[in-house]
Amino acid sequence: MTRTAAGPADRWTPGTPILWRYRQNAGEHVHIARPVTVVRDDADLLAVWLAPGTECVRPVLADGTPVHQEPLRSRYTKPRTVQRDRWFGTGVLKLAQPGRPWSVWLFWEPGWRFKNWYVNLEQPLVRWEGGVDSEDYFLDISVHPDRSWHWRDEDEFAQAQRDGLMDARTAEKVRVAGQEAIEVIGSWGPPFADGWQHWRPDPSWAVPSLPEDWDRTPAHVSS
Repeated sequence: MTRTAAGPADRWTPGTPILWRYRQNAGEHVHIARPVTVVRDDADLLAVWLAPGTECVRPVLADGTPVHQEPLRSRYTKPRTVQRDRWFGTGVLKLAQPGRPWSVWLFWEPGWRFKNWYVNLEQPLVRWEGGVDSEDYFLDISVHPDRSWHWRDEDEFAQAQRDGLMDARTAEKVRVAGQEAIEVIGSWGPPFADGWQHWRPDPSWAVPSLPEDWDRTPAHVSS
């Protein structure tokens, strides 16, 4: 049963379908919406499962071209729209610690062979009655099973700044957040040390559907 997230004390029970959404950069509209299933929700962590084949909403160029196929120099300046699509490949486990400006995603190869952790730098998640919202900050970090790591998408991070999607102050905050995440990786703190790579979804869970009002404005929000 979904509970209205009107305050920090409200939690979703495991198995609850919610939406994990991202707003446009330098905009107010939602352009990424992914139905996910709650794995855990408490004062320390929100964990959700994005199942293979889930219908999602993603941004595309106005002519339908996938964003990643557009050259970087014009990727963020050409007109865009959104379209429904399916999450391809294996599923993703997403872990978010309240107030932190990043979430940690776990990826697997087919057959549940663990691939890597992925630190997605973003605004701290804002909870609302139907899920959580954020804004992606382009810059990311890959963390490998041997605990080595490397930056990802530094070119996109730089281009976003050149195109006015992020000011210098925000970019500096993102770099600081990235360094804080690297410190957690270096000390192998949570959630990396918590054994989530061995987690498996409940086989009774259905793949959640994408609601028609996936872009609705929340009635109540909380951190």
